[in-house]
Amino acid sequence: MNLNNDFSLRATDRADTAIWQPSPLPGVERRLLDRVGNEVARATSVVRYAPGSRFDAHTHGGGEEILVLEGVFSDETGDHPAGTYLRNPPGTRHAPFSVPGCVLLVKLWQFAADDLTPVRINTLTEPWRQGLVPGLTVMPLHEHDGVSTALVRWAPHTQFNPHRHPGGEEIFVLEGVFRDEHGTYPRHSWLRNPRWSQHTPFTGPEGALIWVKVGHLGATFLEPAFAA
Repeated sequence: MNLNNDFSLRATDRADTAIWQPSPLPGVERRLLDRVGNEVARATSVVRYAPGSRFDAHTHGGGEEILVLEGVFSDETGDHPAGTYLRNPPGTRHAPFSVPGCVLLVKLWQFAADDLTPVRINTLTEPWRQGLVPGLTVMPLHEHDGVSTALVRWAPHTQFNPHRHPGGEEIFVLEGVFRDEHGTYPRHSWLRNPRWSQHTPFTGPEGALIWVKVGHLGATFLEPAFAA
């Protein structure tokens, strides 16, 4: 399956038009954002666990990056409530489940071969740093070889400078409404801006909280042996 697989193009997906698809396991659904491959894939998805659902034990050959959006996600390493950011490096194995149900942002097969450090961050307790313009605060989550991931909080009516992203940019809106000259993106919207694209983002009266990754669209990741 290929979906939004031309990374030289801008791509968006809004929650109010989302299409949910069943996974191979009962009670687990996926909203596919981009994908190259089938069940073994370089993929970005929103994954929804019904209460009491679980995945069988499996190994992530290319690594797994997770942000818990709602509920509680659990595996052998513990219970991870909403606001938890996790990175499971290539070769790690787990059997995830959710007792109350949960919603996750998940990225698969998007790790460099030497990015082997597990990460567990409670973003509800981590400190914020002042951003580049007034009204902007930043919480760094991960950085490796020019690929950076962070949360960015935008106060209402914050205006950022016009800028380019040499390595591309990917955004998932966690709260409020994010805006730029191309459109308006409410809660749980996803957008991907290609390498060297330019925009001038801003917020209105709602402000916004976004997850943002930069530099990765020009990066080299482990390559999966895609399943048929």
